Amino acid sequence: MKSLLKHRLAWPVIALAALLLLNQIFRPDFLGLRMQDGHLYGSLIDIMRNGAPTILIALGMTLVIATRGIDLSVGAVVAIAGAASCAYIAASPDPGSPVTAATAVLIAVVAGLALGVWNGFLVSTIGVQPIIATLVLMTAGRGVAQLITGGQIISVSNDHYKSIGAGYLFTLPISILITAAVFALAAVLTRRTALGTLIEAVGINPVASRLAGLRARNIIWIVYIFSAVCAAIAGLMISSNVTAADANNAGLYIEMDAILAVVIGGTSLAGGRYTLVGTVVGAFIIQTLTTTVYTLGIPPEVTLVFKALVVITVCLLQAPKARNLLNRLKAAPKPAAKEAAKEKVAI
Repeated sequence: MKSLLKHRLAWPVIALAALLLLNQIFRPDFLGLRMQDGHLYGSLIDIMRNGAPTILIALGMTLVIATRGIDLSVGAVVAIAGAASCAYIAASPDPGSPVTAATAVLIAVVAGLALGVWNGFLVSTIGVQPIIATLVLMTAGRGVAQLITGGQIISVSNDHYKSIGAGYLFTLPISILITAAVFALAAVLTRRTALGTLIEAVGINPVASRLAGLRARNIIWIVYIFSAVCAAIAGLMISSNVTAADANNAGLYIEMDAILAVVIGGTSLAGGRYTLVGTVVGAFIIQTLTTTVYTLGIPPEVTLVFKALVVITVCLLQAPKARNLLNRLKAAPKPAAKEAAKEKVAI
């Protein structure tokens, strides 16, 4: 049991289980699943579907953080991707066709790819600090999205495009399947090839990696491109779910949720070792927290405080110093034991 609690995923999993149990207590049907019109429904499905964009962005953020970087621009990339795709559909002569939807998806992904190349260029080639390089796009990106939409909310009507965020396939929401596919791809590339080891090496010691002949610059480009593409796909999910592009609110503060999910999942902000599974668990905690707020009827004005308290608790339980303190408190002899020990010494 003690060895399990020492695992870095132990406390995030316990926190997630506790939140699910709390919701089950207040809503007895919370964990129930039902089939309706050939689709699977339930609160757990809603959590996974609503949390899919955060999971996608958090996966990309995990690899960026593993290289001692940070990507604050993902929210802006979400807005740009949604704006570009919806603007194309709205301006298309045949806005309802599947070809138009496919082209809009391609435009969004290419936009994410280009923005990832830009971030990677600033960080790896120019040498700009990651937080500054991505802050530039975080600030300017929403302006670009507003230029694309003309400062208006662009509504579209395309069932094929809508299915990305609100459609179903094999009884499950398509957004969940897309997220699962991206997770599987990232897991295979980072855990079944040398890429994961190279990312960890760059994060642990960039100088030593460069002296060892590792092309750290290429690795940094890869992770920032992957992060931006994940954000672009998340932007497609968000905009297609509401069939509209809102440059002001789409992906707003989602970078904060992604970073929290990565940290809660056990990945260190200092770089090096990371865990994709932990990131997914962390994202589920963030989304389940939002659901718990509605379940418990917590007033909106204290929602962020409630979420902050839970996040701080989980992070403290994972901190090595906090764990060592708890272990010392557990190992400390009780007063009665101290008195017995003194008596033995006296005898």
